Amino acid sequence: MSDVRKKLPIGIENFEEIFKEGFYYIDKTDMIKDLLNNWGKVNLFTRPRRFGKSLNMSMLKNFFEIGSDPSLFEDLKIAEETALCQEYMGRFPVISISLKGIGAGNYQTARNLIVKIINEEARRLQFLMDSRNLSIKDKELFGLLMEKDMTDETLMFSLREFSELLYKHYGKKVIILIDEYDVPLAKANEQGYYDEMIFLIRNMFEQALKTNEYLYFAVLTGCLRVAKESIFTGLNNLKVLSVTSVRFDEYFGFTDDEVQEMLTYYGLSEKYQTVKDWYDGYRFGSVEVYCPWDVINYCDDLLDNPEAEPKNYWSNTSSNDVVRHFIETLDARGTKREMEALIAGEPVTKEIHEELTYNNLYDSMENIWSVLFMTGYLTYRGNPRGSSYPLVIPNMEIRNIYRDQIMEMFVKNVAGDGAYFRSFCDALKSGDAPEVEKLFSGYLRRTVSIRDTFVRKPTKENFYHGILLGILGYKTDWYVRSNRESGDGFSDISIEIEDEGIGIIIEVKYAEKSRMEAVCREALRQMESTGYAEQLREDDCNTILKYGIACWKKQCRVMVETEKTE
Repeated sequence: MSDVRKKLPIGIENFEEIFKEGFYYIDKTDMIKDLLNNWGKVNLFTRPRRFGKSLNMSMLKNFFEIGSDPSLFEDLKIAEETALCQEYMGRFPVISISLKGIGAGNYQTARNLIVKIINEEARRLQFLMDSRNLSIKDKELFGLLMEKDMTDETLMFSLREFSELLYKHYGKKVIILIDEYDVPLAKANEQGYYDEMIFLIRNMFEQALKTNEYLYFAVLTGCLRVAKESIFTGLNNLKVLSVTSVRFDEYFGFTDDEVQEMLTYYGLSEKYQTVKDWYDGYRFGSVEVYCPWDVINYCDDLLDNPEAEPKNYWSNTSSNDVVRHFIETLDARGTKREMEALIAGEPVTKEIHEELTYNNLYDSMENIWSVLFMTGYLTYRGNPRGSSYPLVIPNMEIRNIYRDQIMEMFVKNVAGDGAYFRSFCDALKSGDAPEVEKLFSGYLRRTVSIRDTFVRKPTKENFYHGILLGILGYKTDWYVRSNRESGDGFSDISIEIEDEGIGIIIEVKYAEKSRMEAVCREALRQMESTGYAEQLREDDCNTILKYGIACWKKQCRVMVETEKTE
């Protein structure tokens, strides 16, 4: 790779830094034109995390704010709109805060963090203390916004008071930008101080967005559209632009053309299909988009190692709690078949409620479906009918999140059903293939399975392989190796029961129902021809059990061959 190529902007959310430090940028500046042409007094953009919300907010700040550097936009699309740039670029006072870091275990700490954010913005606007257009009283008021011990009244009125003081200084109405507005609510709900936080945020927003005569317009971003009655009470000038809105649909996330151009720029065009399979598939409005965080991180890994495998970059930036809640409710609420359909790549049509409150996200299965959709764990294909959407899992990365959560559920089930799995392990150790087959099939019927529509054969085999490992984890005194994971080309699973001199090797295959028995025999022949048992012989196992297991949906066929080395 040539050093003259621009750096990849991993985690860079500052628009000015992107250009001054030479990072690669996918041009989203037409959003400014659309924002002005499709006027909304208060605009709320809801998108999943890591889809460029913060960078777009930084772009807006750098475009509108008085004193910003106009050269940042010289070679971008918005520069072609000459009249618009002359009228709006660098013409407005801007208040810009981000609430994404407001995560605390109690209300007082969270409130203190919000105070610090207001203090920080006050320091950025400290030139107001020298303004000839502000009275002594005005400056005293501004001074209160710099204090860490500000009262509730000062905090609740802080954004409005910034607006008033900036208006007096410049003689122009202000633009307010609030990034990740709902993070404090999400954290408060998790930690048990939701009512207090709602009261604070509602009052801050009401003063800033509803009764603020100094406001020109506002833009907010967040993950969820929180119900108006909980936070935007009486705000009649709110325009919500969610993942279902066609307007602004291409400005969050990377389009297919943008990804192809980026891969070409870095000499990675041959990786296009892999990138598409893993990180594309989200639909916002009428546009299909990729997750920017994933694409940038994978490109960065490929530049270091052209053979790098794709990873779950997006899922590693969050706890994925909503998927865990969904998986935990499968049996209780009859959604197991729907989960199986999703894993298979099939659509599941559900009613979506876009307005929720954080304290009732998991009150009903309908709410959980809605949260999965709005936070990027599901997307939609085809055309919705009213508020009913045909939901699908977007891509391979998100499918892996569901798979991992399902496997965690299996492990919990194993821990809670000792007698069942003791019987399975006893049958496995004694070479009782019919009993192994009966118990494993019985367990598969109780769990989520994967079907044929989307998932490729190796992935299906990995699924059953993972279930077996989860069951075998019950036997803490068995030495279990997963050779598939190590990639050494040997048997799927090998087991040593040292105190009894027993070794077990298992080869798992996926097979159509009509070929299950034949595939079992193939697995046994494979073990024989490749010498899978050699390591067990070297470790002094005097009885070696070789299992061929063929799986199809929720059925399995098991065959065993026994080798005595004494």
